Amino acid sequence: MALSSKSAEDIVITGVGIISPIGIGLERFTEQLRAGANGIAKSKFFPGFASPDSVTGEVEDFNEETAKKLYLKEVRRSIKLMCRDIQLGVASALMALTDSQLDLEKIDHDRMGVEFGANLMLSEPETLAPPAVAMRDVTGEIEFEGWGAAGYGKMEPLWLLRYLPNMPACHISIASDARGPSNSLTLDEASGNVVIGEAVRIMQRGAADIMITGATGSYSHPLRALHLALLESLLATTPEAPEKRSRPFDRDRSGFVVAEGAGTLILETRAHAEARGARIYGRILATGSSTCVDTSGVPNYGAAFEGAMKAALRNGNLEPTDIGHYNAHAAGVGEVDTVEAQAVNKIFGDYRIPVTAPKSFLGNSSAGSGMVELVTSLAALRAGFVPKTLNYDTPDPSCDVAVVTDSGVVPTKKTFASMNVTRKGQAAVVVVEVE
Repeated sequence: MALSSKSAEDIVITGVGIISPIGIGLERFTEQLRAGANGIAKSKFFPGFASPDSVTGEVEDFNEETAKKLYLKEVRRSIKLMCRDIQLGVASALMALTDSQLDLEKIDHDRMGVEFGANLMLSEPETLAPPAVAMRDVTGEIEFEGWGAAGYGKMEPLWLLRYLPNMPACHISIASDARGPSNSLTLDEASGNVVIGEAVRIMQRGAADIMITGATGSYSHPLRALHLALLESLLATTPEAPEKRSRPFDRDRSGFVVAEGAGTLILETRAHAEARGARIYGRILATGSSTCVDTSGVPNYGAAFEGAMKAALRNGNLEPTDIGHYNAHAAGVGEVDTVEAQAVNKIFGDYRIPVTAPKSFLGNSSAGSGMVELVTSLAALRAGFVPKTLNYDTPDPSCDVAVVTDSGVVPTKKTFASMNVTRKGQAAVVVVEVE
């Protein structure tokens, strides 16, 4: 079936903010994509890092100094209320608002909302150490009997405000004076795609004209990396070279690489965007999600991938051949890569859809992944190429899909599907057409 014609009810993308291990801002990000840049290296921020060999995808150009001077200068008084995850998310939203050229003096603020995804955020070790030591001094052991008497008073006063996962949306709403619908979701890797689906439905039912829609996340946090390191077969340990460590779909993949990142899209109804003469990057054609897990809690990733993709095709009244390339979750975890490849073949059949795996150069930023990876395809298609997959050196017969490894692949269609899944078996996908 042919793609539906453009209409005033379309939900379109009018602004993009991206903060990633390969670049900050859409222009730089696109340049790095074209050059085949790799953002995975040894950690520079986190001493005593639990990630194997301290390998991670960090946003090296985002630190306290650059945040205050460049990326968060409009809200610099509030930076003390933001942990790093929140800073990344708010910065990406401010960037997207600037990119959209929305005149905040002229819009109806009651018709602008915020949908944002985030991790369940953890305190830094240096924040937790003083209370733990104080508790130990009461009983000789780190036990909760000492919390009220000694530990509680050693916590930073602003602790709760610095780590709540709804705080990115709160800061963004305040900074933009967005008074419309607001929601925060914590769905790990699925967060970015699900918030897009929620934002689209808010506008389709007439509750808003503009939605600031994004996600921020980090597996690079020292404690999150420690938790993951305790789970076998999740984090990549080979080869020695950090830039070769993330190898989606490759026969020798050994797990995923922890990372951080954030992205935001300004979504508007086409009628609203065209009325103000906005530049339109693309439109959201469809969204879909699916959770498949048995009664004992074991996820069925294959069914989740298939269910989400089928739901999106139904939602957009699309045929598989309407989609130009598939932006895969593909974290480099053995079984999950295999069942995703099998799901792609079931959905797309004889159509050998080009497949790209951005985690090969971005790593896995948990809640930030979906949005950052979607922007990967959006940026590349606007520039006239399909983003390639790095480190795909030895094909795995169990992952028989058409992985893009050449940076010069010209897209045959300006549409793509971007997929992510959580360890709990929740998959979510967004289909976008670039204009």
